[in-house]
Amino acid sequence: MRTRTTTAAVTALTAAVALLLTGCGGSDSSDTKDSDKIAGADSGSGSSKPSASATSDGIERPEIKLPSDVENVFEGGTTGDPVKDAVLADNERMINSIDEAITVDAAKHPALKFYSKDDALLVAATYVKSFYESGTTWTGVTRYYDREVTLDGETSATVTYCGDETKSYSKDRKTKQVKKAPGDADDYVSYTARMAKNAKGVWQAVKVTSERGAEKCRP
Repeated sequence: MRTRTTTAAVTALTAAVALLLTGCGGSDSSDTKDSDKIAGADSGSGSSKPSASATSDGIERPEIKLPSDVENVFEGGTTGDPVKDAVLADNERMINSIDEAITVDAAKHPALKFYSKDDALLVAATYVKSFYESGTTWTGVTRYYDREVTLDGETSATVTYCGDETKSYSKDRKTKQVKKAPGDADDYVSYTARMAKNAKGVWQAVKVTSERGAEKCRP
């Protein structure tokens, strides 16, 4: 299983991350560029710098690159409804952006702010920071399934889904040693993500809640 952030750790980190994200919705001027960084995620050898790329919808998006030993598998990516499919696609990108920030050492992770905002961004940044604070990252495969979208008007939606972390493992950031352990009930996580469509047409997560050991997500 991945390293998990305890409630106490989240509480201790929230204030620092709040300061970290004060400029997240602002400009990219030199006055704010350093405040956009995820603490602990400094440039290092082997880091990959995300670059902008255009998708079929014409939106310029930051590229997300995960390491070769990290994989997220998403089941049920199409519903037949183009709006729901767009929500699911950006929900995938939101998840990948968080994992890129955890697993790739880089000065900035633009995708993190591109796909999350408000409470969701604060929680995501806190979660990312906890890995750097503990000197860990993760490796392996995480599966996301039972994904459902509920639309609430033209610019609001809710995505519910499950995560299976039984094949994702904690990895020491310096020694690269992987800590493998048998999967247990806590490796099955239920998520609810509130998504909002911004002016660019991107569905951003605004609030994400989760429940570990959720019975509905267990096999």
